[in-house]
Amino acid sequence: DLVIVVPPAATVPGVIQDCVDQGVKNAIIISAGFKEVGPEGEKLELEVQRIATKGNLRIVGPNCLGIICPTSGLNASFANLMPQKGSVAFISQSGAMITSVLDWSVSQKVGFSAVISIGSMLDMDFSSMIFYLAKDSATKSIVLYMESIGNARNFLSAARECSLTKPIIVIKGGRTSHTGSLTGSDAVLDAAFKRAGVLRVDSMSDLFEMADVLSKQPLPNGNRLAILTNAGGPGVLATDALASHGGVVAELSPKTVQDLSGVLPAAWSHGNPIDVLGDATAKHYADSLEIVAKDPNCDGFLVILTPQAMTAPTDCAVALTKYAKIQGKPVLASWMGGPDVAPGAKVLNDAGIPTYAYPDMACRTFNYMHQYQTNLDSNYDRIDLKVDLEAVQAGKLQAQKLIASVRASGRSLLTEAESKLLLKAYGIPVTPCELANSPQEASAAAEKMGFPVVIKLNSTTITHKTDVGGVVLNLHTSYAVEKAYNDMKESVSRLASPEGFEGVTVQPMISLKGYEIILGSSLDPQLGPVLLFGTGGALVEVFQDSAVALPPLNPNLARKMLQETKLYKALLGVRGMGSVDMDQLIQIMVRFSVLILDLPEIAECDINPLIASEDSIMSLDARVLLHDPSVDAVDLPQPSIRPYPHQYVCSYDLDDGSKAKLRPILPEDEGLMRHFYARASWPDGCDPASMPNEEEHPTCTLDRQHLIRTCFVDFDRSIVLVAEVDKAIMGAGRISREEMSDDFTFSLQVLPECRKKGLGSKILKRLIELSRMEGAACIKADVFCENKRALRFLEGHGFRLGVPTHSGRLVPAKYQLTDSSHHRSRSRTGSKALAGDRKPTLMMS
Repeated sequence: DLVIVVPPAATVPGVIQDCVDQGVKNAIIISAGFKEVGPEGEKLELEVQRIATKGNLRIVGPNCLGIICPTSGLNASFANLMPQKGSVAFISQSGAMITSVLDWSVSQKVGFSAVISIGSMLDMDFSSMIFYLAKDSATKSIVLYMESIGNARNFLSAARECSLTKPIIVIKGGRTSHTGSLTGSDAVLDAAFKRAGVLRVDSMSDLFEMADVLSKQPLPNGNRLAILTNAGGPGVLATDALASHGGVVAELSPKTVQDLSGVLPAAWSHGNPIDVLGDATAKHYADSLEIVAKDPNCDGFLVILTPQAMTAPTDCAVALTKYAKIQGKPVLASWMGGPDVAPGAKVLNDAGIPTYAYPDMACRTFNYMHQYQTNLDSNYDRIDLKVDLEAVQAGKLQAQKLIASVRASGRSLLTEAESKLLLKAYGIPVTPCELANSPQEASAAAEKMGFPVVIKLNSTTITHKTDVGGVVLNLHTSYAVEKAYNDMKESVSRLASPEGFEGVTVQPMISLKGYEIILGSSLDPQLGPVLLFGTGGALVEVFQDSAVALPPLNPNLARKMLQETKLYKALLGVRGMGSVDMDQLIQIMVRFSVLILDLPEIAECDINPLIASEDSIMSLDARVLLHDPSVDAVDLPQPSIRPYPHQYVCSYDLDDGSKAKLRPILPEDEGLMRHFYARASWPDGCDPASMPNEEEHPTCTLDRQHLIRTCFVDFDRSIVLVAEVDKAIMGAGRISREEMSDDFTFSLQVLPECRKKGLGSKILKRLIELSRMEGAACIKADVFCENKRALRFLEGHGFRLGVPTHSGRLVPAKYQLTDSSHHRSRSRTGSKALAGDRKPTLMMS
């Protein structure tokens, strides 16, 4: 099953060849001396990879410490001790970090479910391990020490799936090594972690602290903290620490204040922080927490105790233990002091109430918890605003032709006029723009357009027009236009070159009393295309008010991006100015996201300024830079999250003459899917059956977690097809990649009224077709043996039925697409996803 490889690097290729010859499937290469030492080591590593890939051998390492699994007693590592059993899995690229943590864990009595050193990640990387640990029942949380993200697309796919059920906490160095640009790589990495539902922390102590806390306490539903203290000073420090990272002190309801006054001395603070005074008893603490716990304005609680003459720290701790599990609201404590409070702190920790030496540490933990919950919520909130993606795609062909024409001419820089044509093709509003190649043409265009006008430099070589006098505003006469034309020509020739002047564009002078916005994209070396939104205009680098995100965007993600900027509050209306049309702005952001993903030839794209007022939103200027024409299409950077597969949308005529549209699912379909499930028939009325029996159950109590996994699907992992008939979903099917395999599992559900219209057959054939297009070797499912209708249906479509398994209850059904002997797991180089345990009666688990 496993070979541990430790000889010198030069001998490792031969050892790996021996492993392949013996049929070994897994190897841990502890040996160093590969790409980390230079070109010769890199050659050795590539040779190891070639041999392993050909022999279907999976590798951890090289240059790693190995793997330790305390739950099974396996120590396949270079470490000299076995840690305690626990529920935290630790994955690290640094072997030295692991040995340090293991030594620390002994004194702190911290246990692990797994300790994994992945080294250079020649084959198995963070994503491979996360996919495995997501299914490991012994693992409750996963912590990562990361030096480089590796295959970003694989990592985000794995993390997004796992974070729905288990927290992932990461620490990564490099915050101070970014370039300082608007989309510095560290800010982009932060955005990627948020998108994947991963919590990033700043220190090693926070890493394990948060893993422990998240296993004991629920996540808060907001950032409002109630603070109970027996001293004013610690309460003030807690308030400051809370506010410094986004938390707020909860405003107590009048009823809470009244109830607290009934149990506390008259001199209590009558506000939050709740100062229960220095002589507070255990009963005061317990009664106060019980009252505050019922306040809907409070999302979490921090109880602070300082040792004073009349204080009984241990008694107070014992009194609070019955409140260790408040539904949906975390309880934290700070028992300040030394030996006097230590027994009480132990009582609280043993009861599952995380307890800290100082209140600022507890507030930092609460803020991390809120941040983690916010990341999850923003990724999976219900979407009310709909964006018609098919309408957005209507201009794709026109845009592609424009890009192809520019590249064919050998250019990389689009003119402003071309850039605006590109935006217009995707429904992004732009100002009218007319090209003029002489002063007379410019004045004629201005007269036709109406004064006042703006003239701007038209150039295929100059990027920043204002630097060379290439923008003249507020021209009111033909004479002024002609003079500005000549002056601009002279200025460009002097400050740049005569060849840089290629005429001007004439545009109306837009007098909008609004806000200047920048909406743009650039490339991150690790994560591909990145979107930027923020305060725009000429001083964009000065204000530095921006947010970055990974495409694709949906309306909720676009709104979240807006909310991360200081500009957001102004856009809602301030000082007599009305609110910008936020829905229109969000639509523009989503359309821009689609444009960037549709046209991978774009290296950089900026709309600056995008003027937004309460009356309208308009792009006044745009700049588009393409990759060099010599770059082949296959070598263009790819997004780190797979975009919506528009190419899989199609329509069919059903047997009764009605039309069905088959398309990949959207997050916006959540309401339609809930209605679909309510109308479907399945055993028990709870889990949608992939191949249901004939019982009818018209209602369903499906939880939202299931809907999230269905509607917010990761297209690298699964594709869910829905069949839309008359704006209602009448059928759905899913294909999912199996872990470390080219086999796909599938499921299918059709409403009873469409079963005799051929819809099920249309969906199944399309699933088979998509599986082939996605590179599957076969497509398979398990069917209950008593479900004769489903078995006949599959046999009729070319599936081979196997021998019943699982005590004869399940019949495996398989449709072979290719010769499986020629297939190799896609997880080494391509997007790889984990289908999870096969659950034959579940449609979208």
